[in-house]
Amino acid sequence: MPVVRITGQGLSAIAFSVALLWGCLIGERVIRRNADTERVRILRDLDQLRRRRPIPVSAPAPVIPRHPFTTAC
Repeated sequence: MPVVRITGQGLSAIAFSVALLWGCLIGERVIRRNADTERVRILRDLDQLRRRRPIPVSAPAPVIPRHPFTTAC
């Protein structure tokens, strides 16, 4: 003779909790896989940017000094 029984509501709550846990675990794996893929892509892009040769530019224009105007009110 059982002293304690699991009700239908309790069983449903347990099933929902387990499903939620599995959903979180699967979601975490997907997020981590996407983050790893993005990290690899960014590192490849950085490597390609480092390998590019700098493009020479023309000489910079001289800087014209500007003096601030003062006015009396």
